[in-house]
Amino acid sequence: MIRKIVTALILIPLALAIAVFAVSNRGSVAFAFDPLGREPPMFVASVPLYLALLAALILGVIVGGIAAWSAQRKWRRRARRAAADLKAAHIELAILRKQLEALPRNAAAQATTSIAAIAYRHSSAA
Repeated sequence: MIRKIVTALILIPLALAIAVFAVSNRGSVAFAFDPLGREPPMFVASVPLYLALLAALILGVIVGGIAAWSAQRKWRRRARRAAADLKAAHIELAILRKQLEALPRNAAAQATTSIAAIAYRHSSAA
């Protein structure tokens, strides 16, 4: 609820500011797409100033978002690998629990009685 109120308190004045900016900057500007600078330029587009500035703003937001997304590639890869490791560990845990349940009751009690018994059975652990 508070998040919606804060969002409204930010977005409504921002939208009003953009509308006022658009109304006050309706004059046309010429964009020349001629890198050699001929007189008159070969490729010219005449657009309102507010449209040019808002297009530049939107393009900057998109390019910045793409740059941030690509910079986080390393962290997304680590998260995928960690999720795969976690899934493998859950599968291994389920298998070990099934094996433990399959043991006779007294063998299960003996298997968990001492660390020395575990270390003796798994000599590669030492």
